[in-house]
Amino acid sequence: MTAPLWNAIPVLIIAVLATRSDVKTRKIPNALTFPALLAGLATHLALGGGSGLLAAVLGMAVAGGLLLPGWLLKWMGAGDVKLMAAIGAWLAFPQALVAVLASLVAGGVIALVVAVRHGRLAQALHGAAGIGMWSLSGARGAAAGLPVTTGVRFPFAVAVLAGSTLALWLRP
Repeated sequence: MTAPLWNAIPVLIIAVLATRSDVKTRKIPNALTFPALLAGLATHLALGGGSGLLAAVLGMAVAGGLLLPGWLLKWMGAGDVKLMAAIGAWLAFPQALVAVLASLVAGGVIALVVAVRHGRLAQALHGAAGIGMWSLSGARGAAAGLPVTTGVRFPFAVAVLAGSTLALWLRP
């Protein structure tokens, strides 16, 4: 593992607790995400001063910010965004970028598995292609022309756990 233990242990605990809650209740509580985010920022400030805090704020903004469009388009819940922002604060930039990208890849793999299990693979692939075409088209209204998704959902915290764990092992 390339991340120090003071960093890795809280990330894993936060991600495991969020995953447990998301799987059981389909919610990630604010009582977990907000204190985790504040603790990540405070820890980086205490250990790294202003530059540590800046890296943590950038990590929070990048990790949460990359998931924000998914929440705005109702593809994921706000708890997923807040969880990723908290993990981003703990990992700091640029490690947070690795975590969010790995989480998105893991989420894509999980979505494919869920689509296959529900017999909606063709519909999911068609929807993904449509979303790709929509994003390249420049249409930016209130989801103007956005293709309909399959509606099959899964607890995204599982993907965040996988992506965050991978990010702890990789050095950007």
